[in-house]
Amino acid sequence: MAFDLNSPHSIPKLRRILMTADTIGGVWTYALELSEALKPYGVEIYLATMGSPLTEKQKEALGMAGNIRLFESSYKLEWMEEPWKDVEEAGKWLLELEAAVQPDVIHLNGYSHGATPFRSPKLVVGHSCVYSWYYAVKQHAPHEAWHEYKRKVSEGLIKADLVTAPTKAMLSMLRRHYGSFRTAGAVYNARKAEDFLPGIKEEMVLSAGRLWDEAKNVSMLAYISPRLKWPVYMAGEKEDPEGRFIQTFNDVNWLGRLPSVELAAWMKKASIFALPARYEPFGLSPLEAALSGCALVLGDIPSLREVWQDAALFIKPDDHEGLKKTINALIGNEELRLNNVKKVRKRALFFTPERMARGYLSLYENILQRHKAYSPGVRRQAKCP
Repeated sequence: MAFDLNSPHSIPKLRRILMTADTIGGVWTYALELSEALKPYGVEIYLATMGSPLTEKQKEALGMAGNIRLFESSYKLEWMEEPWKDVEEAGKWLLELEAAVQPDVIHLNGYSHGATPFRSPKLVVGHSCVYSWYYAVKQHAPHEAWHEYKRKVSEGLIKADLVTAPTKAMLSMLRRHYGSFRTAGAVYNARKAEDFLPGIKEEMVLSAGRLWDEAKNVSMLAYISPRLKWPVYMAGEKEDPEGRFIQTFNDVNWLGRLPSVELAAWMKKASIFALPARYEPFGLSPLEAALSGCALVLGDIPSLREVWQDAALFIKPDDHEGLKKTINALIGNEELRLNNVKKVRKRALFFTPERMARGYLSLYENILQRHKAYSPGVRRQAKCP
């Protein structure tokens, strides 16, 4: 079902969405981008955050969106250590919010609460998961302590009215590890092109993300950095939220965790962006870099192939020599580099917030059609199956 931003009468009579989001990773950025893209449709977002308190920069970003009302918490996320008491309490909290807000749709950016007995229909979005991470990064299943996680995730997926993910590859991984569930396909993530404009390029290689996360594989980039002809800069956290893993880099320029505006400034002047990821369900940072006019060198994995097709340059996540040669080839050949920039930016412009908003509106309509007819702002009597 298609929707037109310039034709309000073509959209469903959707007004209120209760959305969950963690404040730690890319889900936060995604939630803000989607919320803003839904604003022209008159949709209000009631955003329930978990994981950690918002930073001042995050609060500033919320104020700019205009259609978001914040409900803040510090409940542990389901992938954290011993989270289940917090997850249970968060479920009770979300039920209270639902009763107060009376949303048309519950949009869950996590899995376990898909099994919570909301009265409103539930969309679960799979941004990443522990089991697919382990198989991609460690090449084996998680240890026994994660069995409860698998049970909770499976239950949440099965009991959701609908499940989506930012790539077909991620949906496939979820089915592989947790069984079947209802889905209407993937909806790609997006970023506003005007927030990431190319600038005057400098001789540097940039990488960004959760540097502590082995899935990003930035340690391989750090390892080869002394053999690159240009310096390497990295933006992101070196320590995970619970202090369990600290990444160290001796041969790169570490920029720390940067707010979106500051990261955009670095991307604007970086000539090459490298992320030799082992696991990346979509990859917002490569999209931002491509919009900023960077050449892209990425890990050769199904999700990144799906997103970038033949536009980016790909290397196997264990191929140190290949990564070094590919980056040095771009450094040494301006024509090759500019051709790559042209291809990836053209591809990046496909992933617009408007396209993402229409995709989600279609999913919301899909799950609303599974329930009885309703009037905006009035509590529906139909219960979720």
